[in-house]
Formats: sequence, structure tokens, C-alpha cells
Amino acid sequence: MPRDTLNRDQIVKTATDLLDAEGLDGLNMRALGKRLGSAATAVYWHVGSKENLIALAGDQAWNEITLPDLATTDWRTAATQMATELHAMLTRHPWLVQAFGSFVVFGPGKARHDDRSLAVFEAAGFTEAQADQAAASVFTFVLGNALGPAAADSLAKRLSRDSGNAEELMRASMAKAHEIAAQYPRLRARLETASAEYAAAPAETFEFGLAALLDGLEARLAPSTSVRPGTSAAREES
Repeated sequence: MPRDTLNRDQIVKTATDLLDAEGLDGLNMRALGKRLGSAATAVYWHVGSKENLIALAGDQAWNEITLPDLATTDWRTAATQMATELHAMLTRHPWLVQAFGSFVVFGPGKARHDDRSLAVFEAAGFTEAQADQAAASVFTFVLGNALGPAAADSLAKRLSRDSGNAEELMRASMAKAHEIAAQYPRLRARLETASAEYAAAPAETFEFGLAALLDGLEARLAPSTSVRPGTSAAREES
């Protein structure tokens, strides 16, 4: 495809598809140009560099997150919605988790998300500094939960590129992990349960942890804004 028929949006979308399929290590301008039917030099002309392209693709991913309307949504529901959608987005694009450690990924999409996140916690009653801390706490929780699946995805893609038998190598590695885990009583007991997979999180772990984190944040608010009907604090005050 000639340079003058390409556009940045088309390149970013195709780059995102390539990143989803091949991972961060699988992105190069030659492979991207092949997908676009164009020379790598034409791609460079539109995006400048691989680093800038990753930043553009990453920022576009942030735009996939639907932001709650704080005029119609309470802060806790809004915080849960944003965290859940962020986790889903990072699961769809695991390469973005890896990119955080190597590239500057920031732009209008992420700024839009971060601004609304701060607004959510300000609406809850946190001061400016506390709102920053609350938003950062939720973000790092979501990122931590996305890290394991992202690492597994990256490893599987790398093994597939390097040897072509990723599944066999992964099974061998997991067998060794099971062997080590079986030496410890609590891990051994879990491995003996049906459908147990070592290092896999139990069902609804993300939901459990997010609710616990928001419970803690809510408890730090002034009693007038944090006490909910049915809680122990509410019973003590009655």
C-alpha cells in the first residue's frame, strides 16, 4: 500500500491487531508493513518510531473503557465499573501490561480515564491528595491482577516463536511446578482438588479483592459519608 494511501488510524488499528496476536516482542515495522501491504518506511513516515506507535496503540486501548456518568452513578458503583472495565481491557491487550515497564504509554485516552477516576474518588469525599492515593491504589490492584495472565500470554507467544511447541513446553514447566508445590501441605491439598491448576487464582478472586479494597477506602471516609445501613458501625450508632 503506497504511503499516501495509509493513515495513522489504520496503522494503529493494524498494529493493535498484531500486538494482540504476537505480543510486544512480535511487533516490528516489517511485519506491520506486510499486514498493511506497504513498506516499513511508509509506516515510519506516519508514526515516527516503534516506541511512538506502541504509545499510540496503548492510548487507543484506554479509549475502550466506558466512563461512568457521576451525575447518575454513585461513587462506589462507578469505581467498580471502571476497575472492572480496565481489567477487561488489559486482559484483551496483555501486551499493554508489559509495555508499562518499557515504554511511556500516555496520551488523551489514558488522561481521559485518569481524570474520571480522580473525579470518582473526589465524589466519594476524598481530598485531592487522598483521591490521588485512592485512584492509584485501585489502579495498582487492577494492574497486579492483570500481570499474571499477561506474563503467561507473553511466555506462550515467545515459546511458540522460538520453538513452535509452546504447549508441550508449558506442560513440562507446569509439571515441575506441581512437583515442587506437592512438597508443601497447603499447596498439595489444593492440587488434589478437582480441576486445580497450580498458580491459578480461584474464581472471582478479582471481584473479592476489589470489593475488599473499596471497603477499606470507604472506611477511611468520615463516618457521615462512609457508614452504610446494615454495617456494624451503623448498628453501634443506632
